[in-house]
Formats: sequence, structure tokens, C-alpha cells
Amino acid sequence: MVFDGWCKEIIMPKKYKVIVKIKNKPDCTAYCVKYRVNDLIKFTLFLDEKWAEWKWFNVYSNTGINIGKQLANFTKNRRPGSRFV
Repeated sequence: MVFDGWCKEIIMPKKYKVIVKIKNKPDCTAYCVKYRVNDLIKFTLFLDEKWAEWKWFNVYSNTGINIGKQLANFTKNRRPGSRFV
């Protein structure tokens, strides 16, 4: 939690925007969800609990000059090795 000079809480933006493919819909289109995260290891554990059938996720920058740029992609078998890209 960060406070400015007037003691108001400043909400820091999440470091990454992540798009996750969960499964295919009956009409063969992809069912995807979007999250904003800071820690890729914890996020992968969250996916295993909430969306056990997830297939892959793409990681995009959500801050700085590279906002919106794809940084990495991971699958259920090729997971992130560290918290950050």
C-alpha cells in the first residue's frame, strides 16, 4: 500500500495483463478470460484451482512505455519459472 502526501491510498497498477484460454466452447470458439496480475507463479496456482482445464496464457505489459506488448506465453506443461518476466 502506498500513500501520497495527503495520506490517500494510491492504487498501483498491476504489472501484467494476462489472457487465458480455458477451453473450447461447443461451437469450437475459444473461451478466454482476462486478468491483471503481478506474480506469475501465484497466478498459475490460482488457475489450477479455479480453472483446472486451462490450456495456455499470454502475458502482456500493463505499465511503462511497452504497455500492451506481449512479453511471454505459457502452457499447462511449460509454466513460468519465476514470478516476473
